[in-house]
Amino acid sequence: MDCRIIKSPGENTLAILNRRKGSGPKGALEDVGAVGLVQGKLIEMVCAADVAEKAVGVVVEDIKGTCPQNMIMLAIFGDTASVMAAMDEIKRREKERLW
Repeated sequence: MDCRIIKSPGENTLAILNRRKGSGPKGALEDVGAVGLVQGKLIEMVCAADVAEKAVGVVVEDIKGTCPQNMIMLAIFGDTASVMAAMDEIKRREKERLW
């Protein structure tokens, strides 16, 4: 599993992610202080989405893309502290194999 955080994402970065959203609200997300990006196997990403949503008030979206290894990417949108808390919890659970 690969994880990254973008703090204060730029307008064009958010536009790219909004175009690639696979589910959820079709409108652009407002007031995004940070975006967490998590990529991995489908089973890991479903568990990561659940952990993020339960940990703090963030919005989780699957991001469409083409990957020959069948990797899936999630974008976790929210304020910086919430995104960082969600990402920390995902990493902790993955490290301890709690899913």
